[in-house]
Amino acid sequence: MTGSQRLRRLMAFCVFVFGLCGAMTSVSAAWKVGAATSEMVAEDTMVIGGGIGPGFVKGQEGKLQATAIVIQGEIKLCIVAVDILMINRDYLDQAAQQIEQATGIPTNNVFINSSHTHHAPSTVTVHGYDRDEEFCRRTVTAIVEAAKQANAAADKSGPCEGLFRLGQEASVGQNSRQLLKDGKIYWIGPRDEMVRPTGPFDVDLPVLAFQREDKTYAGLIFNHSTHCIGTRSGKRSPSFYGLAAQELSADLGTNVEFLSGAAGSTHNLTLDCDEMVLRMKGAVREALTKVKPIESNKLASIKREINFQMRKFDEEKEDKAVVEYCQKYAPGGADFIIDVFRKSRAKLKDQQGQTRTTWIHAIQIGDVYFVGVPAEFFTTHGIEIKRRSPFRNTFVCGLTDDYVGYLPDRPGFEAGGYQTWSGLHSFSEVGTGEMVVEECLKLLNDLQ
Repeated sequence: MTGSQRLRRLMAFCVFVFGLCGAMTSVSAAWKVGAATSEMVAEDTMVIGGGIGPGFVKGQEGKLQATAIVIQGEIKLCIVAVDILMINRDYLDQAAQQIEQATGIPTNNVFINSSHTHHAPSTVTVHGYDRDEEFCRRTVTAIVEAAKQANAAADKSGPCEGLFRLGQEASVGQNSRQLLKDGKIYWIGPRDEMVRPTGPFDVDLPVLAFQREDKTYAGLIFNHSTHCIGTRSGKRSPSFYGLAAQELSADLGTNVEFLSGAAGSTHNLTLDCDEMVLRMKGAVREALTKVKPIESNKLASIKREINFQMRKFDEEKEDKAVVEYCQKYAPGGADFIIDVFRKSRAKLKDQQGQTRTTWIHAIQIGDVYFVGVPAEFFTTHGIEIKRRSPFRNTFVCGLTDDYVGYLPDRPGFEAGGYQTWSGLHSFSEVGTGEMVVEECLKLLNDLQ
């Protein structure tokens, strides 16, 4: 064989190998996927969560429901989105355990996120009213039922391709901790004293879809980071994110999940509910036109208990902060609000300095990673996790698997404001948010 012949054979072999490698890397992930919903029925007599005092409404728009997606590969993941304000782990642990008993999916692989709608019956004791125990039980039942149905659908599913696109929605929400002219941080009241935002807003809108061989969808997930407040009619409601998800479900012929992000410091201050629904649907649809196949087929989940400390606080200093703000910016309801916070701190008085446990959670869906934290997580923390993650497509979900109040960053505590006032809505020690960031990064590195 001549030298030129050997060279041609070598070149042909290289072309074959590189072609094979190219074919291998272009193969997208294939899973079995099922999705389902289960409704939580509510009555007008149930107290609505999300306000400082108890509120009641008549009627309902949209559904209050649990939406579950089960993804099956080498393992099974169960991701559940629930149209409630938030809920503690005493109920969510029950739900995860019942899902394991019913489906065999380990509790560590069950990821449960609350949408943070402020228009559903109370599922947590946080201000001037208690959680509705009956609605909490109905929520657990709905979570488990949705998971069971989704699991059955996954078992019967043909292969589904994972598709992903990182979209954006920059107008539905903004940093709401606005600096006021007197140096305070905006919460409620007139907005003509605002100077500037004191933190970032996260525009990321990850969209993860699962497509069957016939190009129909088996399920879809999107994530965004704004407080879920606003209704069309003043009734019970899953609010704008939930309404957008339900309308997309009808339009696309599949169950769509919204996962609430690091929204502790962001609210909508300008748009009405109809406009927010319209913009969220448009942003998700735009992302769907640009999705690319997920190449990795790996599924993984790590759910870990961590400890945190209950905050020690100065009663006189805390009371002064609430009194000064409310008397100036909410004079009509100041006495009631001040009393609610005094009673809240009284409940926490004997718990100061105690150690508590909670969950953090990280899951991998091919090339996409979700981190679950059990709090109203400040956006700065969510961005820090994404910035330092070993994985490009990392996204943060607040109010997952438990509820431990607001977790501000240290500059936020220094600035003050409602989210930092001691109470049943904000009770962890200063620095807990930063600690949770570090622990979540350890989870991600363990997945790596």
